[in-house]
Amino acid sequence: MPAAADAPLIAMRGVTKTYSGITALEDVGFSIAAGEAVSLAGENGSGKSTLIKILAGVEQRDSGEISFGGQPQNGLTPRTAAAAGVKVIFQDFSLFPNLTVAENIGFSAELGAGHRLVNRGRVRALAEATLQRLGVQIDLDARVESLPVAHKQLVAICRALATEARLIIMDEPTTALTGREVATLLGIIRRLKADGVAVLFVSHKLAEVLEVCEHVVVLRNGRKVAEGPAAEFDQAKLTRHMTGRDVADAPPEALPPDAPLLMAVRGLAKAGAFAAVDFDLHGGEVLGISGLLGSGRTSLAKALFGLVIPDTGSVRVDGRDVALGDPLAAAHAGIGYVPEDRLTEGLFLTQSILRNVGIGRLEAHGRAAGVLDLAGLWADATDWLKRLAVKAPRVTAEVRSLSGGNQQRVVLARWLSRSPRVLVLNGPSVGVDVGSKAEIHGIIRELSAQGLGVIVISDDLPELLTTCHRILVMKDGRITDELAGGTAEADLARRLAS
Repeated sequence: MPAAADAPLIAMRGVTKTYSGITALEDVGFSIAAGEAVSLAGENGSGKSTLIKILAGVEQRDSGEISFGGQPQNGLTPRTAAAAGVKVIFQDFSLFPNLTVAENIGFSAELGAGHRLVNRGRVRALAEATLQRLGVQIDLDARVESLPVAHKQLVAICRALATEARLIIMDEPTTALTGREVATLLGIIRRLKADGVAVLFVSHKLAEVLEVCEHVVVLRNGRKVAEGPAAEFDQAKLTRHMTGRDVADAPPEALPPDAPLLMAVRGLAKAGAFAAVDFDLHGGEVLGISGLLGSGRTSLAKALFGLVIPDTGSVRVDGRDVALGDPLAAAHAGIGYVPEDRLTEGLFLTQSILRNVGIGRLEAHGRAAGVLDLAGLWADATDWLKRLAVKAPRVTAEVRSLSGGNQQRVVLARWLSRSPRVLVLNGPSVGVDVGSKAEIHGIIRELSAQGLGVIVISDDLPELLTTCHRILVMKDGRITDELAGGTAEADLARRLAS
């Protein structure tokens, strides 16, 4: 049946879903109009993912009503949802890495049309037309595995458009993007809206939510707790609805003038990555290092921990030289490193939470003949999990079962259990919700108060300004500017872009 002319594109009322007696969604309802961007906001565990799965037909609601264009949808399946124009772009994009850009864009369209054989000319023409619709240029013959993250995301959007998407659900679309790439994506979303495509935008980055969305829906503990035009919200109000509390965002207190020198970096250089890097880090200081993609910030972070071998320069901690290019030497010198990609570089996902923390303390709990004091090791790890308030059903659960914020706390617990002098945090709040982000920032402040030196590598400007005493700006591998932590966000953004 045709859609009613005045009906919303998607309408939900009283949607409820439980899992084994645990309520994931309770009495949730809202609507989305064609050409409208709606923000679905909430912390991890608020019910956002469950609602997305129900709209996509992956999960079935227990009760409630869903209609597309005024037509009731009973027994939604992935096939019927896709046929109605509902497309989901998940965080991993779900692309075929060994296929070309054109093949990835055209695959679903060919499958949906029921073609038994792929017509490469037809696929290429469709892909080219879809890219032109978005006003972007990507090599159609490039394998997707060779593309940067931002281009992979554009390919995923084009694949949705190639199958006549009417609603595109974007799940944390900006997590791995730089500031410039985020601006490009937001421009794409505006173009989609102008073309009549609706967008359900799920993001922990509240500034982006308020910039691109007309309407906001907030979930907390499975219930809708706020809804209204985006103009009625600011970041503080949105955060309060999501978490149920006010979150402090004031810059740190000034560093005492007699704070001891912890780390001295002199003349650190790596051809093609960074050059002539000099800075000091004092006890209790939080030092930010920021820069656009290609600035060298991540290579520098890895070099401080020995994962990248500099060509020249020196790193000293407490007045003693640290062997360069040697992570074990860096760790023994009191340097800890929390990587940006915790899933592939920071955690053993299939191992227990306890083991992920305990591995950082094996030396301290070793006995004769290589035997471990397991009771002491587990007691030590459990204590750190309690200190950092890691939320888990049990400490023996696999770490992959945790939310992003709790996974980050596990990595922090592993390093803090070693009593480091300097902690390098590369993207400390990447992929975590606003509540967990505030708690991680609180942990950084506590570490600073205890006298640790903390280096925060980030392109999240509010994060830098609320946690750091000083911020170093990198461009083309060199430190080009230094700003105080209380600097206005617009000034920091201008220095980064200049």
